[in-house]
Amino acid sequence: GDDPGAISARKVYEKKIVLQLADRIVKELNAKAGFKGVLTRTGDYYLGHRKRTQIARQHRSDLFVSIHADAFKSANVKGASVYTLSDSGASSETAAWLAERDNRSDLLGGVGDVSLDDKDPVLAHVLLDLSMEGNRSQSIDAGKSILAHLGRVTKLHKSRVEQASFIVLKSPDMPSVLVETGFISNPEEARRLSQAEHQDKMAQAVARGIEQFMRANPPPGTLLAQRLQQREFKYTI
Repeated sequence: GDDPGAISARKVYEKKIVLQLADRIVKELNAKAGFKGVLTRTGDYYLGHRKRTQIARQHRSDLFVSIHADAFKSANVKGASVYTLSDSGASSETAAWLAERDNRSDLLGGVGDVSLDDKDPVLAHVLLDLSMEGNRSQSIDAGKSILAHLGRVTKLHKSRVEQASFIVLKSPDMPSVLVETGFISNPEEARRLSQAEHQDKMAQAVARGIEQFMRANPPPGTLLAQRLQQREFKYTI
């Protein structure tokens, strides 16, 4: 699309790498019982950050994962990392959501099917803030799980989940993480990220991290939640 993302010195395009990786991740997830992965884009076209989360919301997603490939001024920097929303980002987004009437009537994860449209502004702010805080906590847990599995197949840039104010992470109604798969500004990493074998390993790691998180935190009404309840019932004495 109009935005190619990062581009390496040898013309490795972030937009191509991340679409290939995302497609592999979705296939890995869809092969698992109780999971359904959805791509926000399936070709070479641009989607704004808000549109991406809107698509996820339309599919009633339980977790939003944004896939990226870093670029830096130094070619020596390398490694994968995972980001969640920072405190400052969450605070400013709460105000933004309350200012947008259309968004205020959306479903809030962690609060239930609650419309903020008819609520007192103070109560609306409290409900939205509680929802956002709950999702930020789950986002961190999801990020830790994904990062742990990535660390088994590739070098990590940071060994802990980072926090930043990425627009694509600013969704109060679902946990959201951003996965930086590596630095294409590093020649060796750009080469590896272009290889199908390495992409498969990365996709499997991300999918396993997602699976581990979702099995530990199954959304109500899902097959995963049902299986967890059955397992708990089985061992009740």
